[in-house]
Amino acid sequence: MHYESVPYKIFKVFNAAALILIVLVMIFPYLNVMAYAFNDAKDSQFGGLTFFPRVWSLENFKLLLQNKDILNAAGVSVLRVIFGTIFALVVQFSCAYAFTMKDVPGKSAILIFLIIPMYFGGGLIPVYLLYSKIRILNNFLVYILPLSFSLYNMVIIRSYLYSIPESLAESAKLDGANDILIMLKIYVPLSLPILSVMALWSAVGHWNDWTTTLYFVTDRKLYTLQYILMQILKESERMAKLMEEALIAGRRLNLKQQITPQAIRSAEIILTTLPIVLVYPFLQKYFVKGISLGAVKE
Repeated sequence: MHYESVPYKIFKVFNAAALILIVLVMIFPYLNVMAYAFNDAKDSQFGGLTFFPRVWSLENFKLLLQNKDILNAAGVSVLRVIFGTIFALVVQFSCAYAFTMKDVPGKSAILIFLIIPMYFGGGLIPVYLLYSKIRILNNFLVYILPLSFSLYNMVIIRSYLYSIPESLAESAKLDGANDILIMLKIYVPLSLPILSVMALWSAVGHWNDWTTTLYFVTDRKLYTLQYILMQILKESERMAKLMEEALIAGRRLNLKQQITPQAIRSAEIILTTLPIVLVYPFLQKYFVKGISLGAVKE
């Protein structure tokens, strides 16, 4: 039987208590938001909600989904996440694999050239003019191409590839395999942990982004879900301000539904975060392993 000293036992108790406290601190805000999202908006004005709704209601979500552009925007967001994530993984992994090869000419100069934009940017106007020249304004490709490469992600993938024994590639070359076949048959299967991490990062970035739509898209058919929900949130805040002004003036506004900005905001947060919350547990087992292996070079 393994002996544990009294100080170590005390440390384990305090460590467990601290971890439980951290978990509660992190979970409580989300559960509180969920309670307001599923609670009746009129009742939510009285406050006092903690973990569970006091008066269950789906009206907040129905109000959001009544917007005719919501379903189309959700489809655009899903397609953006799928194609954007796949294309980003292909580009970043291919670049990382190329930078691990010893016979690539000018590899150091290319790497320095790629590092420069991390510290210096041209600003929004040059980016807008560039997108206009290559004709991706009001184009679905504006969601895919600009975010397809990340030097930070590429460096992490490259560090992970360095941990794979070179003898595997050398054996494959002796059998007649070329570099592309080696990458697809050896490096890709062995890199699933880091690819899962990069896929999660890319998917979250695509899913949460609404500024691209704000700056570069005016076609409503290409609006993303996050941009539509941002507009709805602004509208709910405007209506709340009108209600407050009407109350001060002693008037009543003829509103179809009783809504509050907090209820709409809570429902919006749940709608936008729920897909990521559902996907994350399936990738969690790769997350820590991918980061730790990708950050350490033997």
